Amino acid sequence: MNEAQLKECAAALDEAALNRRPLRSGSSGLTEVSDAYAVQTSLVARRMARGERLTGFKLGFTSAAKMRQMGVHDLIHGRITDRMRIAAGSAYDAGALIHPRVEPEVAFLLGGPLLPGDGDPLAAVAAVAPALEVIDSRYDGFTFSLAEVIADNTSAAGYCLGSWRSPVELGNLGVLLEVDGRLVEAGSTAAILGHPLRALAAAARLAAATGVVLDAGTVVLAGAATAAVPLADGVHVRATVAGLGTVGFSTVATRHGVPTPRSLPTRHSARTEETPA
Repeated sequence: MNEAQLKECAAALDEAALNRRPLRSGSSGLTEVSDAYAVQTSLVARRMARGERLTGFKLGFTSAAKMRQMGVHDLIHGRITDRMRIAAGSAYDAGALIHPRVEPEVAFLLGGPLLPGDGDPLAAVAAVAPALEVIDSRYDGFTFSLAEVIADNTSAAGYCLGSWRSPVELGNLGVLLEVDGRLVEAGSTAAILGHPLRALAAAARLAAATGVVLDAGTVVLAGAATAAVPLADGVHVRATVAGLGTVGFSTVATRHGVPTPRSLPTRHSARTEETPA
């Protein structure tokens, strides 16, 4: 694709998000990963032109099973911004999204540069926290190709961070995802590449390969520890990571200015085929 076509793809994705009108999978014509990352860069640049500020780096396909499903052999990555941040304990308007889902994660806060080849990536980490990520594909039905999900900034929509704490051993910690106090998913941090630190090392490698600097103050979302579930309006969602603590927020829905609840999501026992984490 030429530069004009890549920018056209980015504009279409941006407008799909702003207008809540999803695109049809395959409509972009994207097939090459290199083109997809160029579209992602252009898409993020459009957000920054509206005043957003980059705050972090997120990983997708951190499940080996998911990589096999998609026929790929490496992770994908995207960027997060300050306007994607959801304050813990706050009321979040998910009604501005197309078909949001939520998943529990582990977040790292960098205290110094994260560089590829470092023997101990944890040395660059100032703190860790439980996190929730909201994803929202700009493709109809959450159906997309590998190139399309990369271009769509790996479905990034929002993120919520729990309290930061000094790094702890993160291997095989229990993870719970609850909606209105009801358990909807249970898993382990081992689902994140076997250990979240492997995701951190992968972030360093992938960022360097695309010219992204991961410096002090950067938040790194390591990938989902369970399947994502639909995020309804008018509910409270909470994630618990053993040894790290909890994080949660509520959603609101407005119809002519009046909050209106929607039905709860049903329990999902397996990761959906289209979810990038």
